[in-house]
Amino acid sequence: MFDYKKSKILFSDTCYHVVFASKYRRQVFYGEKRRAVGGMLRKLCEWKSVNIIEAECCADHIHMLFEIPPKMSVSSFMGYLKGKSSLMLYERFGDLKFKYRNREFWCRGYYVDTVGKNTGKIQRYIKHQLEQDKMGEQLSIPYSGSPFTGRRK
Repeated sequence: MFDYKKSKILFSDTCYHVVFASKYRRQVFYGEKRRAVGGMLRKLCEWKSVNIIEAECCADHIHMLFEIPPKMSVSSFMGYLKGKSSLMLYERFGDLKFKYRNREFWCRGYYVDTVGKNTGKIQRYIKHQLEQDKMGEQLSIPYSGSPFTGRRK
């Protein structure tokens, strides 16, 4: 378990598991963009004194496990993180402006869950999430026929 954070009047251990996706669930995080978005999110978290415990960037969504200071709300931090990172991505990769209108790179919502005693399980889940996504993609069976007529080739 992690150490409690101490301030003048409180002790806290606030860990959150957050999942957020790209707009239209487009699979954009490959190669250079995957490395770039990871660096941008680390930098933005560092600026707000948020400790990233575990993170994984999948093809169309991102899992993060982090600790935020108790004075900061999750919704305000996620607004900051998604807003600033989208501006940084548009600045670095100009081609994204043509795929996403109105500078909306991320989906409107996100998933958040508090993490209590099961921090280790969530860490393992996030660490192996990319492998699980690849396994799920391999389970789809290719169909050799025409999808329009239903006849096999």
